[in-house]
Amino acid sequence: MIEYVNHRSNPGIDPTLHLWGWEIPVYLFVGGLVAGLMILSGYHILRQQWDDERTRGHYVTAPLLSLALLTVGMVALFLDLGNKFYVWRLYLTFEVTSPMSWGSWILLLVYPVLVASALLTLPESLPRLARTFPILGRTARALSARPGFAHATGFGNIVLGVLLGIYTGVLLSTLAARPLWNSALLGPLFLLSGLSTGAALLHLLSHLHPRPDRDDGAFTDAVISAMVHWLRPPDATGQGQRKLEHADNSFLTVELVLIALYLIGLLSSAAAHQQAVGLLFSGPWAWTFWIGVIGLGILLPLALQFMQAERWIRSTIVPALLVLAGGFLLRVIIVYAGQESHWFMAAQ
Repeated sequence: MIEYVNHRSNPGIDPTLHLWGWEIPVYLFVGGLVAGLMILSGYHILRQQWDDERTRGHYVTAPLLSLALLTVGMVALFLDLGNKFYVWRLYLTFEVTSPMSWGSWILLLVYPVLVASALLTLPESLPRLARTFPILGRTARALSARPGFAHATGFGNIVLGVLLGIYTGVLLSTLAARPLWNSALLGPLFLLSGLSTGAALLHLLSHLHPRPDRDDGAFTDAVISAMVHWLRPPDATGQGQRKLEHADNSFLTVELVLIALYLIGLLSSAAAHQQAVGLLFSGPWAWTFWIGVIGLGILLPLALQFMQAERWIRSTIVPALLVLAGGFLLRVIIVYAGQESHWFMAAQ
């Protein structure tokens, strides 16, 4: 009988290796949020072509907001790089089978589409800026008068939003060394979570507005002007808030189903996957996952938004804040618990 002893495979070496810190969950959350905003604003850019009387609310400021948020996410991603001065090499090649290569090029394409969207909606999102610099207003009106440009921009937002929202989950699922990430459902789950947080952010902004007697347009310049308009209610009837509550509840319901299927898939897979998903049932991340993500981040906002939409209770920003916090916690748990999972768990 030959006895084989391997001293390398122990918890002191790679099974407990943590390569990713706070920067990756922050990027995954912000990237998903921007993806959701792009899809929602892209839909409304297309809808505006045949329904120009429809109230557009905060959808007109979503491109500007997305540009700012995506830049924050890119800074977090850049800080995580080991060799920061060689980031440009990502764009010297395109690897069809590499989700990271796809992601690099998607991020590069997202910026011009967001800039085009921001120009289309500039007179509504930054009216004072458009009046101060007439060339910007004329450019926006000239672009809006071209249905082909508006259609291309709307479709570009939706297509790139879907790709941006889904590729991060696909990237994690291809890292075979971490059983908790080995699920094809991570991509759709991240996409639905991004849609939910995007709708929640628009819902949150629709609640915050200055007092009428102080809304005199005194904040005139670029960034401040944009902030004022983000804080302006979309309409006086609250119909926009109600539609966002219905939309967010639909996204949250599908997200809940995807999480259930993700857990069932891992539980019915190999022993290493069963041990890995155990981190979410009884491990150190269990309380945060079930109370923070499922309870406070999905179920409670679902109930609150349903009662608000039915006018049973007063509409508040609480469910939107809970959805945003739950979406961030989901990324934190998936990234950190995933790095703790490994194929040797079943043998321990």
